Amino acid sequence: MHVGLVIYGSLDTVSGGYLYDRKLVAFLEAKGHTVEIFSLPWRSYGAHLGDNVSTSLLQRLIDAPLDLLLQDELNHPSLFWLNGRLKPRVTYPIISIVHHLRIDEQHPTLWRPLYRTIEKRYLQSVDGFVFNSHTTQKGVHQLAGDKRPFVVAQPAGDRFAPLSKTAVLQKAQQAGPIRLLFVGNVMQRKGLHTLIQALGQICTSEWTLDVVGSLEIEPVYANRWLKQEAVDLGIQAQITVHAQVDDTQLEALYAQSHVLVVPSQYEGFGIVYLEGMAFGCPAIASTAGAASEIVSHGQNGFLIDPDCVPSLMQSLQTVIDDRSQLATLSTNALQHFLSHPTWDDSMATIEQFLSDRF
Repeated sequence: MHVGLVIYGSLDTVSGGYLYDRKLVAFLEAKGHTVEIFSLPWRSYGAHLGDNVSTSLLQRLIDAPLDLLLQDELNHPSLFWLNGRLKPRVTYPIISIVHHLRIDEQHPTLWRPLYRTIEKRYLQSVDGFVFNSHTTQKGVHQLAGDKRPFVVAQPAGDRFAPLSKTAVLQKAQQAGPIRLLFVGNVMQRKGLHTLIQALGQICTSEWTLDVVGSLEIEPVYANRWLKQEAVDLGIQAQITVHAQVDDTQLEALYAQSHVLVVPSQYEGFGIVYLEGMAFGCPAIASTAGAASEIVSHGQNGFLIDPDCVPSLMQSLQTVIDDRSQLATLSTNALQHFLSHPTWDDSMATIEQFLSDRF
């Protein structure tokens, strides 16, 4: 097949959604398919809406000799009306890869009806879906109906070789402070503010926190919580900010950490939770979104309500105070990772769906 993929910016962008897209492109190419990337520039939401009347983008998609066009749903502001112009002029189907819905994020009340209308129209303009979670699938079906074919192919966490059970137990029982790890772009949706507030109130200093992720997406937010608030709470010395790191550095941080804490306000899936579990890191996540498809509360981590500082404090205090429970959580996390499908398993599911249905 000759497959097109519409994305914003570069396929190398650091995020779970772009990692998913990269894995799919690599798998399709390894199987002999050709993948052509159609990159649209990152701009404001309003500027993206203008792409729908672009004659150059429309013509590029019409002229491309494609068998199938994939669109990352993140691009829906640029495509919600353009797809209607495109479909009568091409023979190939349009399939949307949905990581999570914009409408499931927190937005000012005034703008939500507009976002909902545009996203719904986009979802109704495509011929099928690739979903990264059952939670995402249910959200799309509630918003746009369930008449189109779809496949659910969960992301995996096997970018790195897992630790052995023995190594995981040794790490959980080692002396010294609990090493906490936050992996995610430093933005409000990822919930770092909730973590900073909780750490500022727990009854012990027997912890350290490593923060990995871009500081440039919401720089005012990053500066406030990693500098101003951390200083005011007296915990800045216990926090190490790494910003963005390469895979070798990230693997080392996973390997030395005890617990992964990313209390997002919403996650379409949460690849980092699985990646951390490969190293025996139980995950502390939120109940919003699909984290519950990975994290079982009290078994391989904890689930808290979004922005709930008291619940996060309690979970952190538990892993800091009780190394025996930490060891149980850690081995359960590793076992969950080992039982989860690999990237090749998930991407093969998508290829089969595309080949069979389209």
